[in-house]
Amino acid sequence: MRRPLRTVRARRHHGKVIMQNKTIWIGVMAAVLLCSCALQEDVYTLDHRLSALERRNLELEKQNRELEKLNRDLLQAKDNISSRVEGMDQTRRDDEMALRGQYAGLAAQVQRVREDARMLSGRLEEMEYLLNQKLKGFEDNQLKNRERMDRLAEDLAGTRKRIDIMDQYLNLEGTQNQKPTKSAVPVKTAASPASDQTLYLEGKKAFDAGAFEKAKKVFEQLIAAYPQSPHADNAQFWIGEIYYRDKWYEKAILEYQKVIEKYPTGNKVPAALLKQGLSFLKIGETNNARLVFKELVAKYPETNEGSIAKKKLETL
Repeated sequence: MRRPLRTVRARRHHGKVIMQNKTIWIGVMAAVLLCSCALQEDVYTLDHRLSALERRNLELEKQNRELEKLNRDLLQAKDNISSRVEGMDQTRRDDEMALRGQYAGLAAQVQRVREDARMLSGRLEEMEYLLNQKLKGFEDNQLKNRERMDRLAEDLAGTRKRIDIMDQYLNLEGTQNQKPTKSAVPVKTAASPASDQTLYLEGKKAFDAGAFEKAKKVFEQLIAAYPQSPHADNAQFWIGEIYYRDKWYEKAILEYQKVIEKYPTGNKVPAALLKQGLSFLKIGETNNARLVFKELVAKYPETNEGSIAKKKLETL
């Protein structure tokens, strides 16, 4: 039995629709799969970028901490410089006040000297007039005295001739020809300078006794007289110690530097570096102290001074 033509056509159309739907569904699934692959790649890309951003953020935080620390150090250095400048300004103002007082005193003294000079000038004019008057009288008397002296000279010459004739006749030596002999004068020899060992012991004894000014002079004498002495570096170091104990830390730093530069192979270089770093700490220059301590640890790690410098670095 034949089916109706309309039914057959309807079934064919339904089959075509089903096939079209399948094709669309397959296309949609392929698109979804493609999108999922693209999303997976985007996720990887985003993850990589996030990691890079996190690393960048950590680096920026580290740099920020370093900048903050540097800023604190700069602020501290600025405060130290400001305090020192204020102290210098106050010292300058005090010096200016003292100089003004001294200038006023000197001006008053100059004024008094000028008045005294005017008075003396008047007196000198009076004395000059009186002297001129007296000189006139002296000139008249001098002429008379010259005439008398000439006559006396002539008489004296005649007397000497007679005495010479008598001496020749009596075979005597004229007393006027005798010359006194010079007595021998012993020549004093210059005392030889003290040895470097003696000077060093004398300076160290004065240093231990607290006579720092005397010790400094003796040590300076030793260095000037014996610059190549094995005690020269020790003497230079003790000079730095004298300024350190007087709390003149800037001067002590310079004296310790002489030990480091002039006697680089001496045994006082580690001690000089250590005391130089401590001097920088005393005046508030922490960065310079840190540099000196690092140099000491690097060059002399096995010394006692190097151990002390290492502990100091841990606290800075």
